[in-house]
Amino acid sequence: TARLLDTFVGEFLEDNITHPTFITEHPQIMSPLAKDHRSKPHLTERFELFVAGRELANAYTELNNPVVQYQRFLEQARQGQEGDDEAMVMDDSFVTALEHGLPPTGGWGLGIDRLTMFLANKNNIKEVLLFPAMKPTDEQLKIISSGAAR
Repeated sequence: TARLLDTFVGEFLEDNITHPTFITEHPQIMSPLAKDHRSKPHLTERFELFVAGRELANAYTELNNPVVQYQRFLEQARQGQEGDDEAMVMDDSFVTALEHGLPPTGGWGLGIDRLTMFLANKNNIKEVLLFPAMKPTDEQLKIISSGAAR
């Protein structure tokens, strides 16, 4: 269900964003590490920033309840066994750390690679990576620019 929803959001929403836009209050099934929304059931305290069809930032209030986090990891593991290659794996040490106490925490990520992609008008993250072994070859770039590889 989460992957289907993510596909719909990507196809009908994210790809059509041109102006700077925040997508907020993601469903719980799409945000296994985010805290539940304080007043809206089944949603989380999370947002993503999109500009010109590209995600620049992802942010959320960290889930700090070890019982709920453990249940979400179990659900993610089940989805992984069913073939969801984006599902998270069980992280027992993270749950143990939460059991010792995590104060209310939030964070956001703005990858320098994504920002560089945006500023350089590149569509593939490999085109802006600093590590040569991960950069695409000229042949791969031709395939990428022709749109043949998907």
